[in-house]
Amino acid sequence: MGQAGCKGLYQSLFDYKTEKYVIAKNKKVGLLYRLLQVSILTYLVVWVFLLKKGYQDTDTSLQSSIITKVKGVTFTNTSELGERLWDVADYVIPPQGENVFFVITNLIVTPNQRQETCAESDSISDALCYEDSDCPPGKPVMTGNGVRTGRCLRAENLTRGTCEIFAWCPVETKSRPEKPLLGKAEDFTIYIKNFIRFPKFNFFKTNVLDTKDLKYLKSCHFGPKDPYCPIFRLGSVVKWTGSNFQEIALQGGVIGIQIEWDCDLDKAPSECNPRYYFSRLDSRFPGNSVSSGYNFRFAKYYRDGAGVEFRTLMKAYGIRFDVMAGKFSIIPTVINVGSGVALMGVGSFLCDLVLIYLIKKSHFYRNKKFEEVRSGHPVVVNGKANVEQLQNLQTVEA
Repeated sequence: MGQAGCKGLYQSLFDYKTEKYVIAKNKKVGLLYRLLQVSILTYLVVWVFLLKKGYQDTDTSLQSSIITKVKGVTFTNTSELGERLWDVADYVIPPQGENVFFVITNLIVTPNQRQETCAESDSISDALCYEDSDCPPGKPVMTGNGVRTGRCLRAENLTRGTCEIFAWCPVETKSRPEKPLLGKAEDFTIYIKNFIRFPKFNFFKTNVLDTKDLKYLKSCHFGPKDPYCPIFRLGSVVKWTGSNFQEIALQGGVIGIQIEWDCDLDKAPSECNPRYYFSRLDSRFPGNSVSSGYNFRFAKYYRDGAGVEFRTLMKAYGIRFDVMAGKFSIIPTVINVGSGVALMGVGSFLCDLVLIYLIKKSHFYRNKKFEEVRSGHPVVVNGKANVEQLQNLQTVEA
């Protein structure tokens, strides 16, 4: 590149280029352009600003706290536990209610277990044996209950038995009851208290009715007529998910409770109300699928007079509740206005395409919109050659 070329490139860095506007006297294209403008303005005013409140700011740092509490008692009489009264300390886990808690509805109880040797359950395929060599000592039964001792225990006249193990004996062998042990738990109640705070706007709200009546929470139940009562009947919550309480109580399940706050702070605080959504989270596997239900095991330990440690093993079936609080977010005004301005440019772009490429006189409009200036040819202005422009152009092209 020569010296003149470098000089021209340097000078072009400080050039300012402006667009050329051509007024096209075409009624059809003009009507199309105005229709596009009206449509975009209608979208911005009606949909974005009036319906979606796009002019509002939003607080994305919503602070939320959830407190839960279950109440209710029931009575059972079984061979393993005898006569027993169940209250919240027995069937609610954890006892300190939070956004996730579990209510026991069914049990398999194995009482008076102690650490000693006994036969592994014959339902564990990994523990089946024909001779002692099938039970290598010290090797745990990974899906079973203990560690092999090296002996194969067989009943008389049987060729196959199970490995002897060191474990908490006797091992759990009973199957799940056909009816839920705590079938009357559907009349238990759940207290769900939700606090929310929008720190940006210093706004507080709770889902509990603001009243001084101390008896209110003892007598109210959540429903369409009392949406600010945080007391939910357990059977009603299960029903709202489309499930049957006795069925879910038999093998357990997981229920989600979603609390959504849709708050327009341009309105009165009384217009900021919670909405509740109830769903069965484990219903993806219907019927008696092995993936259905919810259960876990826990034990209660004690010692006898001789100091020997015993425990009562419980396999608990029940309903796990996941309580979640959400918020409604709104797009700020500046983003919507910027989007609207950008959409306005789409109208001009589309109309230019129609003028330049789609109508019969497209070549005429194209020549008016785009001009070619070549070195060595004078630029004609009002029929006269502009000598100054010609000299400038020749200097740049040199």
